[in-house]
Amino acid sequence: MKEKRPQNMSRRRFLQTTAAGSFLVMNPRLVSGTQANSALRLGLLGCGGRGTAVASGFLESTGTRVHALADLFPDKLEEAKTHFDGLQSSPIDSKLMFGGPRAYQEIVNSDEVDFVLITSPPYFHPEHLRAAVDAGKHVYCEKPVAVDVPGAKEVIKLGEKAQGKLSLDVGFQIRNAPPFVELTRRIQDGQLGKIACAQAYYYAGLLERPEWPGASPQEQRLRNWVWDRVLSGDIIVEQNIHVIDVCNWVLQGHPLQAAGAGGRQVVGHQGDCYDHYNITFTYPGGVEVAFSSTQFNKGWWDVCERFFGSKGVSEAHYSQPVAIYGDEPWDYFSELRAEQGEDEFSAAGTFGGALEHSDSEKQKAFVASIVSGNFHNQARQGAESALSAMLGREAAYSGKPLTWEKLLKSKRRWNARLDLDKL
Repeated sequence: MKEKRPQNMSRRRFLQTTAAGSFLVMNPRLVSGTQANSALRLGLLGCGGRGTAVASGFLESTGTRVHALADLFPDKLEEAKTHFDGLQSSPIDSKLMFGGPRAYQEIVNSDEVDFVLITSPPYFHPEHLRAAVDAGKHVYCEKPVAVDVPGAKEVIKLGEKAQGKLSLDVGFQIRNAPPFVELTRRIQDGQLGKIACAQAYYYAGLLERPEWPGASPQEQRLRNWVWDRVLSGDIIVEQNIHVIDVCNWVLQGHPLQAAGAGGRQVVGHQGDCYDHYNITFTYPGGVEVAFSSTQFNKGWWDVCERFFGSKGVSEAHYSQPVAIYGDEPWDYFSELRAEQGEDEFSAAGTFGGALEHSDSEKQKAFVASIVSGNFHNQARQGAESALSAMLGREAAYSGKPLTWEKLLKSKRRWNARLDLDKL
């Protein structure tokens, strides 16, 4: 349920009030043996760069303790331990460091963990999510929740199993970014009028990865999974999914059809992911979204969604602006400058981008849902956004239009052909 800001309340005061409310109105019950006013114990499954960053955010934003670690590779475990031992008052117990192919089972079944943060390669997300839900653990799963249709359907079933019992969040933190929350509220309240069409793009640079000299081809794939089509889902599912999710959020649905193309023209790394996509998604009501992405830009990047309506046009960038132009103009950052006062703004230099508070707001809301007992369940939303990205991917792969209905009939499970016991 969206909270509406009273007309006479500033955005800053509104955010302070709602953020405070999410922690003051709490049920002082026990949560997996931990008192509500004690730090929840986080188990990090996947100790790479994103996992370490998100877990660090939980620690900083919510007071959560990073209590256990799991990863396939021992060096990643040690790096993560060194990092978190430097941030926390006491070191992580070596008994709570789980390595190897079955590390995910050990961490989710540990009595020393209250919730699991899943940041393993997306190919493994349904399996790891199933293990966490079966173990009765609250879980925050990074996007995408799956790389194929059967995996996404399994996540929906896991959400049904967790309903009312566990919090299950998916890492679409933009849905908690204050500028995007306010913009979406205004669009859904009719400030753009009837939406006719939209544009969404994710123009990014190459994701750099080390060489890992001496590693086997199998280990190379796992360590550089973001370049691997099967392990990542390809860039449209692993990375570009954020803007597709925003389109689903704003338009309150998923695309019914996709048509387009993509390819691998510029990148030269050993992976097999596409380096660009150009897709037209058709949403209910005939709203067409022109989507495009690149993953090789040098010295420039931009991510944005624009919606074109009968009363105006909106745009939302990762940086700035987040605004509406037309009959009812509005600009998030101009309004923020006016609320704070021009002198204060000038002295501060500049405000951060539109996503400055997205991770922290998402993390606080997730922890509050556990402690209060008002459990989140974002499994279906996460699966639908993954399926939406898959719809575009498969249309590009085939070069033919593809409908949502036909996509859902797919029973093809992607096979990474990995033997983790031989690492």
